[in-house]
Amino acid sequence: MTRYFVLPLLLSVSLSAAVKVGVFDIEVKRAFTTAEGLPDDQVNCVAVTGSTVYAGTPRGLARFSEGSWRTVDGFSGRPVDACAASGDTAYLGYDGAVYRIEAGKATRIASVPSAVRSIGPQRGSAYVATIDALYRAGNDLKPVTLPVTPIEIRQVAFGPQGQIALAAAQGLFVKEEGGNWRPEYPRDGDRSWAPVDVRGVAFDSQGRLWFGSPQGAGRRDASGWKLFTGQDGLPYDDFTTLAAGEPGVVWLGTRRGAIRFDGTTWEYRQGLRWLPDDNVRGIGVSERGVAWFATAKGAGAIERKPTTFAEKARFYEDEIDRRHRRTPYGYVMAVRLTKAGDKSEWVQSDSDNDGLWTAMYGAGECFAYAATHDPLAKQRARKAFEALRFLSEITQGGEHPAPPGFPARAILPTSGPDPNLHDSRERDIRSRASRDHLWKVLSPRWPKSADGKWYWKTDTSSDELDGHYFFYAQYYDLVAETPQEKEDVRKVVRGITDHLLAHNLSLVDWDGSPTRWGVYDPVSLNDKREWWAGRGLNALSILSYLKVTEHMTGDPKYTGAYNKLVTDHKYATNMMVAKITAGPGSGNQSDDEMAFMCYYDLIKYETDDDLQQRYSYSLANYWRMERPEMNPFFNFVAAASLSGKKFSDAFESRNLTLKGEWLDDSLDTLRRLPLDRIDWAHQNSHRKDIVPVRFFTPEDDERRGLGYRRDGRVLPADERFFEFWNHNPYQLNTGGKGHGLGDGAVFLLPYYMGLYHHYIE
Repeated sequence: MTRYFVLPLLLSVSLSAAVKVGVFDIEVKRAFTTAEGLPDDQVNCVAVTGSTVYAGTPRGLARFSEGSWRTVDGFSGRPVDACAASGDTAYLGYDGAVYRIEAGKATRIASVPSAVRSIGPQRGSAYVATIDALYRAGNDLKPVTLPVTPIEIRQVAFGPQGQIALAAAQGLFVKEEGGNWRPEYPRDGDRSWAPVDVRGVAFDSQGRLWFGSPQGAGRRDASGWKLFTGQDGLPYDDFTTLAAGEPGVVWLGTRRGAIRFDGTTWEYRQGLRWLPDDNVRGIGVSERGVAWFATAKGAGAIERKPTTFAEKARFYEDEIDRRHRRTPYGYVMAVRLTKAGDKSEWVQSDSDNDGLWTAMYGAGECFAYAATHDPLAKQRARKAFEALRFLSEITQGGEHPAPPGFPARAILPTSGPDPNLHDSRERDIRSRASRDHLWKVLSPRWPKSADGKWYWKTDTSSDELDGHYFFYAQYYDLVAETPQEKEDVRKVVRGITDHLLAHNLSLVDWDGSPTRWGVYDPVSLNDKREWWAGRGLNALSILSYLKVTEHMTGDPKYTGAYNKLVTDHKYATNMMVAKITAGPGSGNQSDDEMAFMCYYDLIKYETDDDLQQRYSYSLANYWRMERPEMNPFFNFVAAASLSGKKFSDAFESRNLTLKGEWLDDSLDTLRRLPLDRIDWAHQNSHRKDIVPVRFFTPEDDERRGLGYRRDGRVLPADERFFEFWNHNPYQLNTGGKGHGLGDGAVFLLPYYMGLYHHYIE
């Protein structure tokens, strides 16, 4: 099949970095309680035999079949203390005895004097541990000599060569087949441990011995020990259990989540996105790598399913079409779920930035159409265009008309509640007095449209305009194909820009005064102390707007306005530092999202070599601050904009083309962004692999709770929650209570952008 790519004017595209992603695994979580047939929500243990899963509870044993649980005959009403499986055989401790289950048939082996703590099955037999005794289970139970007495056993494991390993309060002990017990004192380079309070032990599929203790985790193979702590990427170490996974993988249960390690990557699975409860009591893993968890609030499963980026994109797009299009115009926004975690009922609402979020979604569909020529992508992009254009049309007429070209933030039907009751003059006065002395007092904040059908939201912000221009530029270059389609875009863009030029480079509301953030004039940005922090960003924005309009219209008046700002008012110098920061993680993250949209268009359309170098160097410096964030949108903007660019000064000529692991980081984020977009809470501030962010400004006390991994990168996308790329990725504790459902545009824009620019094949 022939593939077509439509490239925008003057945009350099790097083909050398293309990566064929292909099929990868994405994790999907399931949770089960008594509602799905479990005898009790408290689950003590899980065991997996082939395609059968067993769960032991205080009220008996259940078997998972056809999506639900059923109590196993003969094992109801009494507690199952422990269970484990090897191959097609399961063992359990139930009602004071040990049982073996094979081919669905249960056999009672023998009584035990106290509750079973752990079972280590292997090759048709098992070792059974109570708190202070150990037995070999064949046709009966035979006591096994203990390494020390007294002893408190936590977990027992049986190795492939007949080894037995014990995790105990007194330490880690191993007994080779036919040999004697010996305590293990792991040594890894200059680190040497004498582990005590050992919580878990397991042999993985390769026969390597693993243990977990408050000191950390350890693995022994033929070459010796490898020890892991937070310094090595281990997220947490308050262990409860260990379990072997599919080849090369081990799972570690803790009191605050579960950890998967494949020898390279640590994955922390905490919170309701991944588990019914954080206190993991037991883990069992199927041959296909489905991990099952026993917790105090049910049984959980994390399944790894093969997918592709294209399939993931279709999933998000279908979800958006199903739930996230608000009003007949289709503004794309998050929704609120009536019941936490239940997507069957939802409520749509407006936001301050309906235009921005719809623009970023629409830009993604523009790149999608350019990369794939899918007619559905063009339809979606056109729908976004109509929605954004309507925001500029609805403000005209009515009792409070705005000047021509003024776009609204959002709309609401007048058939619903009056939003002015909430967004009132009194609320504006309180906002001005308490947090922002430049906050605009405006009433009504939601005027009615001329036809009386809509409320439209005023005080439109600069981030709204950044989104509008970013979308319109991509729509014009990549989607609008006929002369009429081109003219449709030119008309709306010219209208907004002419509004700015007619009002001294300000976005002027229906009351005749500028909006809170829509200020771009030289006197404000260069001479007023209130605008010192926003000088660079707003200079970048207005230069970008003018370049977009000049590109579409060819009208010299926009060139003249642009040149005047650059030459007479030093806007190109202003934007050399587009954001003043106190280091990574500081400042308003919305600024970053806004800046990168504007850089993309400005550098794309600028033809003057000196200005190209300035703008490119500004972006290169900005991107270095964003680099640890693993943000695919920022990375792809920077990669596309800086490919082949240079900056020369009196000392040297610098090649600004991106280097390093930016593409790997981008793909990691795109792969790991969960299909589940519910705002489940993620708690990460207790982790051992985190370095707190340090700040050196008076706002230090307001910025606690920020951190990053010890390799310098922020936490992966599936270990935190965010809706948009304006979030602070250094925030350790994120998310809510499961009532918010974000849309997938946060994936679609960078994915299709990467596909279009050939970074993703």
